Amino acid sequence: MKGLFKRVTAVSAAAAVSLGALCVFPVSADSAEPLTIEGEDLKGATLWTSIYETKLPGYSGEGFAYLTNDPLSFTMEVPEDGMYSVVVHGAQTLSEGGRLETVTVNGIEYSKIMPYSEQWTDFDFGNIRLKKGKNAFSFINKYGYMAIDYVTVSPAVFPDLSKATAELNDPKATPEAKALMTYLKSVYGKNTLSGQQQIYGGGNKVQKDIRYDAASDQCVDSAGNTYPIDRDSKDTDAQGNVFYWHCSDEKTGQIYTYDTQNRNYGYNDYNNDVNLIYQMTGKYPAIQGFDLNCHNPGFGWEDGVTDRMIDWANNKNGIVTICWHCTVPKDMSKVVIDDEGKLASIDAEGNYAPLSNDWQQYDYSEKTNFVTANIMVEGTKENLFYNEAIRLAAGELLKLQEAGVPAIFRPLHEAEGNPDQTNPGSGKGAWFWWSKEGAEVYNALWRYLYDKLTNEYGVHNLIWEQNLYAWSDYSKLWYSGDDVVDIVALDKYNVEYNRHDGNASLSGPNYDAESASFYMLNDFVSGKKMVAMAECDSVPSLSNMTTEHGYWLYFCPWYDDTTNKKFLTDPIYQDPASLKELYNSDFCITLDELPADLYQSGAAEHPQTTPALVQTTEGQQAPEAMRGDVDMSGVVD
Repeated sequence: MKGLFKRVTAVSAAAAVSLGALCVFPVSADSAEPLTIEGEDLKGATLWTSIYETKLPGYSGEGFAYLTNDPLSFTMEVPEDGMYSVVVHGAQTLSEGGRLETVTVNGIEYSKIMPYSEQWTDFDFGNIRLKKGKNAFSFINKYGYMAIDYVTVSPAVFPDLSKATAELNDPKATPEAKALMTYLKSVYGKNTLSGQQQIYGGGNKVQKDIRYDAASDQCVDSAGNTYPIDRDSKDTDAQGNVFYWHCSDEKTGQIYTYDTQNRNYGYNDYNNDVNLIYQMTGKYPAIQGFDLNCHNPGFGWEDGVTDRMIDWANNKNGIVTICWHCTVPKDMSKVVIDDEGKLASIDAEGNYAPLSNDWQQYDYSEKTNFVTANIMVEGTKENLFYNEAIRLAAGELLKLQEAGVPAIFRPLHEAEGNPDQTNPGSGKGAWFWWSKEGAEVYNALWRYLYDKLTNEYGVHNLIWEQNLYAWSDYSKLWYSGDDVVDIVALDKYNVEYNRHDGNASLSGPNYDAESASFYMLNDFVSGKKMVAMAECDSVPSLSNMTTEHGYWLYFCPWYDDTTNKKFLTDPIYQDPASLKELYNSDFCITLDELPADLYQSGAAEHPQTTPALVQTTEGQQAPEAMRGDVDMSGVVD
């Protein structure tokens, strides 16, 4: 969109304001100059030449406007829907820590922190979507007190996304990780990959009427059907009764687990979410998100997540992304170091006892006295605990590596949380323990984890993805560096909070493409890294992503918890029609469109030729043919 505006003089802008601040400009094919309106000509403005005793020389026009209590407004007309840059040539002299400044466009708020400056500086609100016809702008004073010399609105200029690298930082990266990174780069800026997070732990439990009958030594249901028992899973309950942890269904292959509370068998439907996607769209997502949550010290169980990741990559030809809700003790005073230098607890008699495996004594939130900085201090309780957590996680990641499965690894996610506007980077407002002590400690922790996994444990199948936010320019403080990050990502949760699509909270899905955040993250990394939407509630619409140039590498909605929020089936978060349109578009890549040699060459020239998934009686998924069997001969040749 070139040449939409001619530059406006202060006289013509003032005339437009006097007519209700409506600025209408003809399309000019031979001019690419932006619209500029003087601050003192904004509706509601008064003429200022200094901010009380503070002189601000060098302003244009007769003076400037100062945002105090009343809004400063103007209206302009554009010839088509599209993205436009909104830049204030201004100053902020009230707060050295920065002030949150807000502009509303057609009633939708866009906010950024403006740094302290006693000189006129260009302050960019980012690229904002305008509608065809008239658009109402208003600078409002939420925290404000901003001096405005002039405002410039111009068609957005988008950076070159092809600058993003396909090279991994790890010099020993596995061939499969390199191939996957090559493929991701081949689609970036042209397409988006579909994704879906899988529930973890004991989520989406399905109870069956199967019980263990001790008299016949069989697992049997109410219809008299019997189920083979895993004899190696024999155990005894508190009353001395023998039972078996697992039995199975010979027809479906489903493994059932004993529920000690209800004394029957059931299973966790970990495939619930991808099956819901298939029901809504007729397609499966290309990427599935998994969580290493149960692989932490103190957890006395595991949910089989590593086997599911291997199955998704090797049998379904899907892409794996991993987050890690690593839990730590809520109260570190209950954790001690024993005579052998190992972590322990103290029992009622005052003796050393094993570390508790009661998961309720652990947390991944900021509500813990676990000192994050101590992780980097050898011999501290925090150092010993986190080292053990890394060892456990490394064991699972190495299983993936041995199986030839690479993964987009997203540890220490959502780094910034809700920042303290007066003290950015301090960690105030963080909701995870790894962020609560600020950006400096967080970045040291990221590098510590990267070094331990890569250099000590030899984990080389990972694409390291750092999950940041884009609240302001200060958000870049949380970026750990080009040499230890391969991809950056944002988590989009804006149905209840931070909406700027014009709809009231909880009025329905928020299809906003969050393109301003996309390009802010791109700017943080100077365009060198691909940018993904690692989590979301509502999936952005096809129209919004393409119109706003919100070219996220992939999107990944959170799971549908049958006992809590349902991010897929609740109409507050998702509209099946919008999701179906996106999944079936040329812009969106689904599981069946991934190349068959994804983990060999990473080529994107052709879609995969292996079949899509099919449903089984228990909602599980199985491949119709083995991966790599291109000619369907039954042999990978």
